[in-house]
Amino acid sequence: MDKNKKTLTISSDLKKKIDTTSIKTSGKKSFSVEKKKPFRTNKSLNKSIAPTTANTQSDIKKKNFTRKFIEQQATKDFIKKDNQPAGKSKLKLKGPVDKRDFKLTVSRALNVEEIEIKQRSLASVKRARLKEKKKPDSDEKKEFKKVIREVKIPEQISIQDLSNRMAEKSSDIIKFLFNMKVVATINHNIDKDTAEYIVKEFGHKPILEEKPSIEKTKSKEKFEGEVKNRPPIVTIMGHVDHGKTSLLDSLRDSNVVLGEHGGITQHIGAYQVTTENKKLITFIDTPGHAAFTEMRARGSKITDIVVLVVAADDGIKPQTIEAIKHAKAAKVPIIVAINKCDLPEKNISKIKNEMMQYELIAEDLSGDTLFVEVSALKKINLDKLKENILLQSEILDLKASYSDKASGVVIESKIDKGKGPVSTILISNGKLKKGDYFICGDTWGKIRAMINYEGKMLNEALPSMPVEILGMNNSAYAGAEFFVTKDEEEAKELSEFRINNSNENKKTLAKDKATLFEVDKDKDELNIIIKSDVQGSSEALKTAITKIEHKEVEAKIILSDIGMINETDVSLAKASNAILIGFNVKPNREAKKLAEEQKIDIKYFNIIYEAIDYVQKSLSGLLEPDLKEKIIGSAEIQKVFKVSNAGKIAGSKVINGEIKSKSKARIIRDGVVVYTGEILSIFREKNQVKEVGTGLECGISIKDFIDFKEKDLIESYLTEEIKRSI
Repeated sequence: MDKNKKTLTISSDLKKKIDTTSIKTSGKKSFSVEKKKPFRTNKSLNKSIAPTTANTQSDIKKKNFTRKFIEQQATKDFIKKDNQPAGKSKLKLKGPVDKRDFKLTVSRALNVEEIEIKQRSLASVKRARLKEKKKPDSDEKKEFKKVIREVKIPEQISIQDLSNRMAEKSSDIIKFLFNMKVVATINHNIDKDTAEYIVKEFGHKPILEEKPSIEKTKSKEKFEGEVKNRPPIVTIMGHVDHGKTSLLDSLRDSNVVLGEHGGITQHIGAYQVTTENKKLITFIDTPGHAAFTEMRARGSKITDIVVLVVAADDGIKPQTIEAIKHAKAAKVPIIVAINKCDLPEKNISKIKNEMMQYELIAEDLSGDTLFVEVSALKKINLDKLKENILLQSEILDLKASYSDKASGVVIESKIDKGKGPVSTILISNGKLKKGDYFICGDTWGKIRAMINYEGKMLNEALPSMPVEILGMNNSAYAGAEFFVTKDEEEAKELSEFRINNSNENKKTLAKDKATLFEVDKDKDELNIIIKSDVQGSSEALKTAITKIEHKEVEAKIILSDIGMINETDVSLAKASNAILIGFNVKPNREAKKLAEEQKIDIKYFNIIYEAIDYVQKSLSGLLEPDLKEKIIGSAEIQKVFKVSNAGKIAGSKVINGEIKSKSKARIIRDGVVVYTGEILSIFREKNQVKEVGTGLECGISIKDFIDFKEKDLIESYLTEEIKRSI
């Protein structure tokens, strides 16, 4: 019987665990099934077995049925059909599928239900427990509460800065503005009202920043410490070449005029003069040229008394009238100094009478204005002028504190090659000491050194004293207010606030949304870069150039700065196709070399009106020339000839003037211009000629035109280009 038994073994490669505990076997995992015995009839036994045949047949049928059922079930569950995808099998195996894994064995066939139950591995259980420990509230979603912030809002703020202060995404702010039909970028500046609205919409609290203030001691009551009489600040004003600087030289016993280009003053100069009584007078010399209006206005604002210089031989001029207006606007008393009174062609009475229309009436004409006749060259009546200035200052009763924190005004500013940013400051109140921290305009610094008008180093400066200070971080603009602060922190804070809120350097988002991205380029632009020695000259040149106006061309100043011309300026001129103007400055070695390589022409000027003339000529070059027609002759077509080589030729007779070859011509038919072109050739008696005079007949061929008719007129003309200027 053992030999006839079949043994089916389960493949050991099956990765899925099969529970075979129900099968009681020892050693080898096998299950023995008895082989089906063939039913053989024996004639000898037929009679004895006959009663039991019916029972045995029914048992065999049952066994066959169960075997077939098990085989079908096992085949259905484990054998992979061709049309069934591998992923849908109940045995989900990791890794590549092996056919031997699906080998059908009897033990597998008998334990179909146990195989279908998937058991979880120990490692999987451990991982699940660790996950639960890490995320105890994994089922409940955490709700993050929005942090409401207090957002400080200045006068102007960029979208980037606002997003940082709110801790919100800048893209969200841009989307919010876009929904309000405002197209903006991250670098756009918005005003405080718009910023306040945005902050409220985003759920934060807006707080408007308060302006940091400095106590300005202007009235007499606010003076603190040691209060004394201060020297008067006198501004000398008047027309060009009326002798302002010469008069000041005579008062100071110096010679500034010789050092000036073209004999005209182009900077504000500040000096102190000691009188015979050992009293000090501070003099400010202003330029008289028309371009220096801003300088004159600045001079009149910081002064106590204005000395109006008028030439005895020249009288009242435009800049004289302008100086009177500036002085009256500043509400300061005027002393009229009639200069050049030693000349024979002087006319003092005429000047006094002309001054009356500007409400300046001399004392000898029952007025209250002081008139002094002086001569700068021969030093006549200079003492009398000083006496009048001191007399006027006594009436004004000028006082200042000599121990309080210093305050003043920037007269002039420049960048020195060795010293860096240098500013001339006129102290109006307080004592300025070396080492003081200060704020000046939108820059700050520490007093490193102070130099007076004679070039001497000082440790302290008193009221009404002009000093040159070193130690600024950047160059200050002329006319900026100067204040001494408690410490470095206060100076930095005020400087940052002024930079952030300066309206000059930043442009806010346009309120008219329609014109936000419109660029008006109807005019031809001339790009200009200006580099000058001092701030005042740069300002004057910039103002004068912007006043040049024309319908077709425009001067655009892309850079106006002080200091030497450097490589950056040359590179900018190359990139923007600009003209580079150096006013009283020269380029450094590197810039000069780069300019030669890039073929950029740097124009140098010492006198302001020469620079303005050059800009005007450059702008005139951008204007399109005017075209002027000059008719030189006309001819009438008598007959039209056909020539095989040339096409149609107009047989014509010259009525007036002359017809020239290669000149421009127009065909006129019944008073209407039919064609405008060029005369190709002229033939006279089979010979080609250059021109044909009045009364002569000739054959004319016109370029790209053959539709000639009799009685047509051929008019010959020339066009001239006329250059235009501003």
